[in-house]
Amino acid sequence: MTTVTLPTVPPPPQSRDDPGRLPLPGRYTVASGRSLCELTAWYGPLPTMRRRVRLAAGSLAVPAESEHPDFSFEFDGTDLTATLTSERIDDTGGELQVTGDLDVNGVAFPVLLHLRVVERAEDRLLVVGHARLPYRLLRRATGFRLRWRRPASRLRLLVAAEFA
Repeated sequence: MTTVTLPTVPPPPQSRDDPGRLPLPGRYTVASGRSLCELTAWYGPLPTMRRRVRLAAGSLAVPAESEHPDFSFEFDGTDLTATLTSERIDDTGGELQVTGDLDVNGVAFPVLLHLRVVERAEDRLLVVGHARLPYRLLRRATGFRLRWRRPASRLRLLVAAEFA
């Protein structure tokens, strides 16, 4: 028996014009019916409430220069009426970390939204992500309250959107 060793080909070097995880520069919006938003209240290890939240508007602005892109989500539901706007976006290997503010009742509450890029093309972006919010701090800072029969220690905001 003869053993053959094949030469290894090194991977090509990363080019400077690597598109990364975002589409081409431009302004993208979420089409109606192409999003899913969910608010879950947790009390310890138990979910006490899970509700769909309507995404009224969503946009992504990717600048042509090296500036940071801007994400914006507007939630309009019976349980949550708020606007999430990004301040900074970091690409951490497998996901995008969006640092921003959740504007509830005119008060900005800091949020860290973890987004996973599911699919990317030159003219569209499909993301799924979540943010964990401490309920007591959110209630004290913004006045946001769940129904009185829903105990909660933390909230999870789940977002799935297709920007095109």
